[in-house]
Amino acid sequence: MNLQDKSLVFLLCGLFSLLVVASIIGAILAKAKGNTPVIDNLNARIRAWWGMCLLSVMAMWFGPLGSTLLFAMISFLALRECVTLTPTRRGDHEALFWCFFILLPLQYVLVGMQWYGTFAIFIPVYTFLFIPTRMALAGDSLHFLERSAKIQWSMMVAVYCISHAPALLMLSIPGFENQNIKLLLFLMIVVQISDVLQYVFGKLFGKRSIAPRLSPNKTVEGFVGGIASATLVGTLLWWVTPFAPWQAALISLLITLLGFAGGLCMSAIKRDRGVKDFGAMIEGHGGMMDRIDSLCFAAPVFFHLIRFYFT
Repeated sequence: MNLQDKSLVFLLCGLFSLLVVASIIGAILAKAKGNTPVIDNLNARIRAWWGMCLLSVMAMWFGPLGSTLLFAMISFLALRECVTLTPTRRGDHEALFWCFFILLPLQYVLVGMQWYGTFAIFIPVYTFLFIPTRMALAGDSLHFLERSAKIQWSMMVAVYCISHAPALLMLSIPGFENQNIKLLLFLMIVVQISDVLQYVFGKLFGKRSIAPRLSPNKTVEGFVGGIASATLVGTLLWWVTPFAPWQAALISLLITLLGFAGGLCMSAIKRDRGVKDFGAMIEGHGGMMDRIDSLCFAAPVFFHLIRFYFT
């Protein structure tokens, strides 16, 4: 991370200033209205955001290696939550060992080596073929297709999709050399603030549920307000990217819509399993997958869009 980059410093100062303001508002609400469940949840989310932002900045301080290791850890925790929600059999254990301790690290090694040609197909092709083969060798055919599909889906979402976030640092963009960390920050800020603003607009104005059977808290009003305001935020951040303002607007709209789709699909999985959250490791947010569900869908499309049009 280059702190001599004034636009990067300004972006980080703005981010943490926003957290300070949110913390002050949370404290005022708690003092004025007492510790109601909604206010307690709001303050828990703000505290969690402080921790996540500080951890992310610390990782980025160490450059591409730090960012790659951070997302590798995120993928490991998210994969564990996905696998925990989908009961496995003894015949799956060796395949899962390969997923956690060989295939996942290897995917991030390929990202760190900037070996695009292999990292882009390693999980969709080679891991896709390896997992059912390893499971078949265990000799357990009961619900074989269902079991292998669950593990493959978990690897795709928790590892492959998320690995595209640090992979942004490998892109060579003319006129934007050594500044790719700002692309990663742009992606994370726009997608995550869309989640936050959808939650806020939904709480303030939400009346009509988009998918009541999957996620009753996702409302039309929250969706429209959150997507529109997050797109505006992304447009206003065009100056930290290689995009023109209109390009920043369109890209922000696309990744916020993809983020919404990711959250909705993850909600469907949770409802199918009969749980509210993937886990409970992040106060106010649930599990790791609950926090990165929108990033899962947005990161790979954002990466390939930038690679195709800007490199």
